[in-house]
Amino acid sequence: MASGAGDWSAEQIDDYETLISTTDVELLKRAWRNEKASPEILPFEEALVKRAKEQIQLMEETVDDFAESGHDPLIASLYQMDLDRAQFLLRSYLRVRLQKIEKFMFHIWKMDTYRNRLSIEEEKFTERCIRDIGKHLEETVVSKLPDNYQSVLKQSIISEEDDMVPEPQLDTFIVAKCERATRPLYLDGSRQSASFDSRNDHFQMVPGDLCILRYRPFQEELMSGNISLV
Repeated sequence: MASGAGDWSAEQIDDYETLISTTDVELLKRAWRNEKASPEILPFEEALVKRAKEQIQLMEETVDDFAESGHDPLIASLYQMDLDRAQFLLRSYLRVRLQKIEKFMFHIWKMDTYRNRLSIEEEKFTERCIRDIGKHLEETVVSKLPDNYQSVLKQSIISEEDDMVPEPQLDTFIVAKCERATRPLYLDGSRQSASFDSRNDHFQMVPGDLCILRYRPFQEELMSGNISLV
């Protein structure tokens, strides 16, 4: 930076503090929690990650300036704590996504819905993993099996589906917190339910509510930001 932190005016410091007190860190924390608790990979938060990287760069420059200018060590340490927290959240968010990709790579790659949720870098990583693991399995295992079983994705050639490909368990239970009032939620995931009495088969969440739910029927509410996962 052109000037040291010691030359900063009170207004400049206030502007910086306003910047780091924006909701991006909280949004990143929510994105990480959602990704960690969700059984499937969620859409990549591209804009949020970009803003987080820019804020981290600004905080790194500010901490360096404070250190060089001999500013109050306590203030510098507080800025360093903010920096460490932002870096931890960003790395944790990206790491949990990579873990899901490694676990469900074949399923993600064959489903356009999931492939469209990846960043460009994640898509390249997935393609490389599939190529490398497929080559490794073919050379070490598959090539030594009978002809009917020489598939990385199927148990045998008579299998109609890729029955050896792990898939996310969308009917698992999750703990959801309401962020915004939801529409009436039906237990079977539909907007209208014929299998239950209309007076008893649905409920509505209001901000602050916590519920234990099956994940599948409430994907739409999570994607829209009406609920977050705990």
